[in-house]
Amino acid sequence: MESDVIVVGGGVIGLTTALTLAERGLRVRLWSRDDVTATTSAVAGALWWPYRVEPAADAGDWALVSLRVYEELAADPVRTGVRLVPGVHADTPLGGLGPWARRVPGLRQLSPEEVPGPYAVGLAARLPLIDMPVHLAWLRGRFEAAGGVFERRAVSGFEEAAAAARVVVDCTGGAARELVPDPALRPVRGQLVLVENPGVEEWFTAADAGSSETTYFFPQPGRLILGGTAEEDDERLAPDPATAAAIVARCARVRPEIAGARVLGHRVGLRPARAGGVRIEAVPLPGGGRLVHHYGHGGAGVTVAWGCAERAAELVAGGTPAE
Repeated sequence: MESDVIVVGGGVIGLTTALTLAERGLRVRLWSRDDVTATTSAVAGALWWPYRVEPAADAGDWALVSLRVYEELAADPVRTGVRLVPGVHADTPLGGLGPWARRVPGLRQLSPEEVPGPYAVGLAARLPLIDMPVHLAWLRGRFEAAGGVFERRAVSGFEEAAAAARVVVDCTGGAARELVPDPALRPVRGQLVLVENPGVEEWFTAADAGSSETTYFFPQPGRLILGGTAEEDDERLAPDPATAAAIVARCARVRPEIAGARVLGHRVGLRPARAGGVRIEAVPLPGGGRLVHHYGHGGAGVTVAWGCAERAAELVAGGTPAE
């Protein structure tokens, strides 16, 4: 197949970017080392909310673009995996958020007596909650329906892709640390516990961006996802039993019935955080082509995916490469 663009990386950022490009009429191939359901993105919770992502001003705009898309996709949740679900962000004052918060429909400050658990401050909202295995499969299907080609293919650099297409988009997440290389990338370990849902219908979060421990639960079809952790520079992929027990205990302080829920499984993922924030930048390739770097989304890849994909697509279409 003749290709205009090769996107490297099959997580939510790579899939959303490849889909955006294909639906703009470009001939796109996506190379992914893993099946979409085996990527780091598949482990995500995944609630729309700008969490652990920089630069703040751009991230807010990207998140709002994505919010509008998810609101539309929520009309068909069985196919897309996207639902609009009510819930509470505890330990979060409305005045401490960026300008983007004023454009989130229905976001409101709660009175202290309305906040569940041992928290005095909180926000209520009805936000997109995404069932990631379903959503990633839907993204791949829509990408292929637009004429895109998905290929299972590992890479050790970008030269092979550059020889096959004039533009290469680097959506390799944490792997960009070695592939680029970019020493500004660092893993932030997230551990989750999956349990039978004892009747929880609303999501809850209490996530201090400066802490390695977070508390959240997300009701997904067939399971309740409990979290979590944000352990910087920790690359362990095996679940830690003590961490899992602590996660369940923290969630049970908010909803006591969680303490007795049957455990269905454990998940661990490494968020691709980057000092300096998300990198969306075009650099020239030998022979006149371009390499568009698009990685470093930390814990907010799902939240900013569509907004970032639009920016990357602008660079693919002819934005000025960095010299």
